[in-house]
Amino acid sequence: MRLQGIDELLAFATHVGQVANKQDVLLLTGDLGAGKTTFTKGIAKGLGIEQMIKSPTYTIIREYESGRLPLYHMDVYRVVSGSDELGLDDYFEGDGLTVVEWGRQLEELPLDFLEIILTKDDLDDTIRHLTFKIEGVRAQAFYERIMEFA
Repeated sequence: MRLQGIDELLAFATHVGQVANKQDVLLLTGDLGAGKTTFTKGIAKGLGIEQMIKSPTYTIIREYESGRLPLYHMDVYRVVSGSDELGLDDYFEGDGLTVVEWGRQLEELPLDFLEIILTKDDLDDTIRHLTFKIEGVRAQAFYERIMEFA
């Protein structure tokens, strides 16, 4: 999928938030500056969360409870080891949508997740290419809800 500019990226991410269900897990993968936190801001908007969304780079996890579903926003970039000791399963199996930036760095991934890989275009850095990887039945259903109206 190709998105032109921040407005299209945010609009698509808002749609993702609108179709998310509790216990959906989304990994956001991409280089620094690819738009992972911006994408999460759009998801929050789609969930009806009006709080300012900040990167949880240093806190690892930020919880936003004011939307249609809670949003559990994680950034595990700085987690080198011991990710299984963070209690992430409580979030993955909780009542909200879990969004994990740099999720591939986790020692133990959830059994079921959708990964969106954000890549900057080589010629135009306002363009983002999104690639989807599906792991599990719940993730497949999440992907289908996303693509139904995309």
